[in-house]
Amino acid sequence: MALIQDARPIVSVMLADSNPLVLSGMSEAFERDPRFSLVATSSTAEGFLASMVRVPAQVGVIDWNLPLLGGARLLEVLREQDSPPRVVVYAQPSDESHVTALGAGAAGFVARNCPVEQLLETCMAVASGRMVFPYLDVRQLQQDPMNTLSRRESAMLEALSRGLTNRELSRELEISTNTVKFHLSNLYDKLSVRNRAQAIAFYYSSRNRRDPTAGTGSDESRLRNK
Repeated sequence: MALIQDARPIVSVMLADSNPLVLSGMSEAFERDPRFSLVATSSTAEGFLASMVRVPAQVGVIDWNLPLLGGARLLEVLREQDSPPRVVVYAQPSDESHVTALGAGAAGFVARNCPVEQLLETCMAVASGRMVFPYLDVRQLQQDPMNTLSRRESAMLEALSRGLTNRELSRELEISTNTVKFHLSNLYDKLSVRNRAQAIAFYYSSRNRRDPTAGTGSDESRLRNK
């Protein structure tokens, strides 16, 4: 009698961790699991990016404190690439790191002290399109679009609130005007607004919801002049 083969496709995975022992242990775990194909490993963010160009992967597992870019900046760079992997952040659990990872575009989060089985199952869930943040209520976070903004998008929104033009945004954020337009388009989509004035209005409305004492007369005057 022939055995029935598992019809699920194998998930390609790429790993990046600055600790060689952790990287070796994770590599062994993924290589033992028949659900995965380990395509590349790296100890730096730059190495991860270079490997991704050569050998695309469905899922990437990254150390949040990767040299030299760091996890947050790496996620921002990945978002500008064609068909980037869905990323699972592997880090020490804290409210700040969870929320920052989610806002930067991660699809999942796993604590460094969790059982290896949890990491493997998280990667399978992320590969299927799910968001996995065990320490956060993702649905509640996504109700406020401000929580989904990357650091660059948050900085751009704050700069918009000061009335900066695209050229001024380019100089302040040290990016090209084309990149400014790219980030603005993503920002508008996340906030469900159509233009700069609506984004600024959303910024002040959100800030006042979080801190009712934050509103000032100068803020209101600035909005009326937009």
